Amino acid sequence: MSRHVPSPLRKTARRLLHLLARPMKSDRGRGGVVVHAYRGYGSAREVFVMGRVFRQPSLGLPLKEGTLLRDLIDVVRRLFRWGVKHVEVTLYLNGRQKTVTTDRDGYFDVHLINQPLLPTDRSWHCGELSVIMPSQRTVSSTAEIYVPPAAVDLAVISDIDDTVMYTGVANKLKMMYRLFFKKAHQRTAFPGVAAFYQALFAGPDGQRRRPMLYVSRGPWSIYEVLEEFFQRNGIPVGPILFLREWGLTLQRPLPRRATEHKARLIEQMLGLYSDLPFVLIGDSGQHDPETYARIVHAYPGRIRAIYIRNVNHDASRDDAIARLAKEVAETGCDLVLASDSVRMAEHARTHGLISAAGLEAVKTETRRESQLPP
Repeated sequence: MSRHVPSPLRKTARRLLHLLARPMKSDRGRGGVVVHAYRGYGSAREVFVMGRVFRQPSLGLPLKEGTLLRDLIDVVRRLFRWGVKHVEVTLYLNGRQKTVTTDRDGYFDVHLINQPLLPTDRSWHCGELSVIMPSQRTVSSTAEIYVPPAAVDLAVISDIDDTVMYTGVANKLKMMYRLFFKKAHQRTAFPGVAAFYQALFAGPDGQRRRPMLYVSRGPWSIYEVLEEFFQRNGIPVGPILFLREWGLTLQRPLPRRATEHKARLIEQMLGLYSDLPFVLIGDSGQHDPETYARIVHAYPGRIRAIYIRNVNHDASRDDAIARLAKEVAETGCDLVLASDSVRMAEHARTHGLISAAGLEAVKTETRRESQLPP
């Protein structure tokens, strides 16, 4: 039967299978308890690391890594793993340590005060995590933690859904289909997004290495898929900080409420990077313009620009956003409603946020990708 399946489709399906199996690889098939950290973030003064402690079923067979059967079984094991509640997780970093306890779903959130301060001559730091289980071996892992270098002059917070990529992040099956089963030329990212975000990351002189912080209403379970999406599309990698746990179980069949989820997290970043101005990027389809406008009024002088991707092209919605833009302009911040990445990049270049070369790259990429089928 396999001879009748097109080779590119087999290859794509194999890649997706391996991606879904990836979180299970750290236990080498032995099963038991593992600790998985998401990318952390912070400043020289303090850092934050979130993750989850799982109990995973064993492989049961001595299967070689990298084989199709091994990946299939690892995917099955992933479906049957569960969070380990109320165990202690310790983060070690720069001679300091902090211990926290997992919640009922196995999640943990570490806030560590750095004393001495972390060096800012590099962006990424490596922390060590350990979990001591009663009557069991100590489980350990590492955590990558982003700290802005000293030369940073700006931070960027961007929505993902309908801002960076086409709708589907909250729908895992739809997103995986678009990411892995559409042909390579059928882009999952909006035209020009990668070049625009690269330009923002680099800044006007190409040396800024700005924090690129991404927010999604999707669950933490799609973390690896989002990482793959960013890498495949050449979008600057940053801590994908702002996912949320949906808590889908037989006891809680509906997602947990995420009231003001995005606003709270933006406010947290404004507090963490209190000496930096921000650029906020979102879309017109949900409540991003209203949320961002409230942030501008609550934190005067902190927001340099707001870029809103126009995804619904509804006249009444456009008028409402235009009124918000006038209100925001009175504070000295620009709210730009744009149908493409070029318009955003042109504004960013005019206001010294990106380089001339960055703007040209956005134009070139947008022109090329806009000619391809969606």
